[in-house]
Amino acid sequence: MSSVYQINKGINKPIEFKGLKAQYIWYLGAGIVILLIVFAILYICGINPFICISVIGITGTGLFMYVYKLSRTYGEFGVMKKMAKKGVPKVIKSYSMEKLRRQLLN
Repeated sequence: MSSVYQINKGINKPIEFKGLKAQYIWYLGAGIVILLIVFAILYICGINPFICISVIGITGTGLFMYVYKLSRTYGEFGVMKKMAKKGVPKVIKSYSMEKLRRQLLN
C-alpha cells in the first residue's frame, strides 16, 4: 500500500507538507502532542469526556489556524527573523565622535 501523503522537497527547498513549510511542521506536531497530554490529564481528573473533547477540539482548531497563519505570513525563516529583530537595539550611541570633536576643538 502506497502512502497517500506526499512530502515535496526539491534541491535547496524547505520541506513542505500540506501547505506547512519548514519548522511549522514541528510546531504543529509539538502542539498536537501537548493537546494529547492535556486531554489525558483532563480525562484522568474525572472531567466529562464530552467537555474534554470539546476543549481539545476548540484548542486544536485554534492551533491549526495559528500555525497555518504563521506559515503563510512569515514563510520559511520569518518567525526567526521576527524574533531576531526584537533583539536589535533601536538606537546606537557612539561616544567616539565626541572625543574626536573635543580633540579637534582643543
